[in-house]
Amino acid sequence: MPTTPRHRHGRPGPSVPLARRTFLGGALGAGGLAALAGCGGGSSGDADAGGVTFGLNANAAIPTAGYDAVFRAFTEETGTAVTVNRLLYTEQVNNYLQSAPDDVLIWNAGYRMRFFAEQGLVGDLSEVWAEVGDGVADGVRQACTAADGQQYLVPFYTYPWVVYYRPSLFAENGWEVPTTLDELESLGSAMQGRGVTPFAFADQEGWEAMGTFDALNMRVNGYDFHLSLLDGAESWTDPRVRETFRVWEQLLPLHQTGALGRTWQDAAASVQRGESAMLLMGSFVLDQFEGPDRDDLDFFVYPEVEAEHGQDAVDAPVDGFMMVADPDNRDGSLELLRYLGTGAAQGVYAQTDANTVGTAADVDTAAYSPLQQKFVEVLASTPNLAQYLDRDTRPDFAAPAVIPALQAFIEDPSGVEAVLEQVQQQAEATFVD
Repeated sequence: MPTTPRHRHGRPGPSVPLARRTFLGGALGAGGLAALAGCGGGSSGDADAGGVTFGLNANAAIPTAGYDAVFRAFTEETGTAVTVNRLLYTEQVNNYLQSAPDDVLIWNAGYRMRFFAEQGLVGDLSEVWAEVGDGVADGVRQACTAADGQQYLVPFYTYPWVVYYRPSLFAENGWEVPTTLDELESLGSAMQGRGVTPFAFADQEGWEAMGTFDALNMRVNGYDFHLSLLDGAESWTDPRVRETFRVWEQLLPLHQTGALGRTWQDAAASVQRGESAMLLMGSFVLDQFEGPDRDDLDFFVYPEVEAEHGQDAVDAPVDGFMMVADPDNRDGSLELLRYLGTGAAQGVYAQTDANTVGTAADVDTAAYSPLQQKFVEVLASTPNLAQYLDRDTRPDFAAPAVIPALQAFIEDPSGVEAVLEQVQQQAEATFVD
């Protein structure tokens, strides 16, 4: 199963929508385990001497350095050591949690968390929330809450999926940011007239195009319908879903061809070179731009398609930390989690990773980059925040059903009817409860 740069995949669980409510207030307002063990990494102390072990499902340099800085700060403040085990457990997390896991691990809010809470594999963190949860956005709290009403994940950061572009290229050509579908299509025609591909587009790993589907389905049918569809409560053969794909088919000529053979990094490079003008992607794409190229980046939320829904929803995944059900060092684990839930900890991380924004109410946003400041503004002003398709539905539906369906559509839009019928058959077999 493919993974995005932000630890996306896990196991299935029930769905809870992530809505804004009061998002502004503070920063945002409110087997294979043997092989996995061979991936172990650095340590900030000796866990055997009263410390905490931490499973870090990441190997990219920037987030890894950020977490290392956070753990150093925690140890300096509390005297509790953190041993970091870099285990890429995404694809085997169920086995990982049932064997001899670390005390605390990084994971995703929403479906990903709730499944393990229901299995009794992770611990109730409501007592941590009682200390650090004041002012955290209601939508973030909801995404960290299981069916029993308790919280099982301490949130750390979030980031939006938006359309990135180079302001210098727009200014050079007299182009303006589109806010409606008509404006987007007119802009795309103008770009093609200048020999520029409007949208860079990649779907080699299968998850990338989910962002386009999410954006269009929420623009065409609204956030509530979108979440209901991904929860198995609506049919993929519904005319409303067909309309989403009709709009997408209408826009496909504005996208790079050959998407299934292109990585998202190569798509980003085409924007950097000026061959493509725009790219819908999560903020992790910023790592592909350095120096002047990064300074020459801005973004906008996906344009309105139906006036009824406007631009009232974006994907904004939340990542954070869980504690295993029976940690070796429970007190130390809770101490670490209380620290991770603070603006101080999230501020330390932000000094290394400028691609995300903290979820704590007391994060110091003054140190944020202009793009991060804009992330905060967009997330605070957007009424509905989704988690991303493969977090908002069952992974045993997203991977075997949605990924091949979207790729088949991209390759041959004329076959969309058969594609949607097949997806619906798989949905009926999956959402049997």
